Amino acid sequence: MRGSLASADVPMARTTAERFDDVAAAAVARLDKRWAGELASVQFLVEDVPDLSGWDRDWVPLGRTDPAEAGLPARVVLYRRPIQTRAPGELALRRLVLDVLVEQVAEVLGLDPKDVDGGYSGEEE
Repeated sequence: MRGSLASADVPMARTTAERFDDVAAAAVARLDKRWAGELASVQFLVEDVPDLSGWDRDWVPLGRTDPAEAGLPARVVLYRRPIQTRAPGELALRRLVLDVLVEQVAEVLGLDPKDVDGGYSGEEE
């Protein structure tokens, strides 16, 4: 007998990347409730890992912000694998994704992260 132990509609059947995307989407939805107008043209993306070619630091970034330019919208990127590596469990993952996202959105909006979301802990920075 071959196949998955769980049917496709059960959370257990989802890949870690799909579950991460769900966590990221929930965090974006949380911020969008307050900042819908300001974030309407911002693209939110998840990439597996950052491009570290030419990187000369001792740490790996968890996210990045690309400002709007030349007709392209601003982009907020979360790096899935570095975030997952730093989060020891599901709750820690949700907290870290929200914090990284808040930091990136704060950069786009030119605000302090605590002004973007009152739940920002800033513990991972």
